[in-house]
Amino acid sequence: MEPAPGLRPEVGALIHYYETLTPAAINRLGDFYAADAQLKDPFNDVSGVPAIQAVLRRMFEQVEAPCFRFGNSLVQGDEAMLIWDFSYRLPLPLRLLARRGTYGMHGVSHLRFDAAGKVIYHRDYWDTAEELYEKLPGVGSLMRGLRRLTS
Repeated sequence: MEPAPGLRPEVGALIHYYETLTPAAINRLGDFYAADAQLKDPFNDVSGVPAIQAVLRRMFEQVEAPCFRFGNSLVQGDEAMLIWDFSYRLPLPLRLLARRGTYGMHGVSHLRFDAAGKVIYHRDYWDTAEELYEKLPGVGSLMRGLRRLTS
């Protein structure tokens, strides 16, 4: 993906990093994140590059073929909102149980950059029930039923 015209270079570089992320590339996270950066999402609240790297390594251990694709980006000053889609496959035993190949989720990342252009704050927003639990074998039926009861 080519960065949008006028997009801050560090935002475009970060988007490219995540869209081409591999287990080996996790070691380069410090090129994009400040040493004391904070990452918060529905499952993690960690600080520091080694802790954020551990979150990314777990992602590659828990799912197969994880892939980020970014859509619109809103940048103002030292902050950015990045809209993304994340696709993945469940590990083989779960994939056979689910009888489904690729899963996906939609979310937004709020980023704040320091004066050097590195991420100091990264907060991911996504609906864990709709985007994850409802799609899992077994759990999904329960979550969809609960949603219908509360609607």
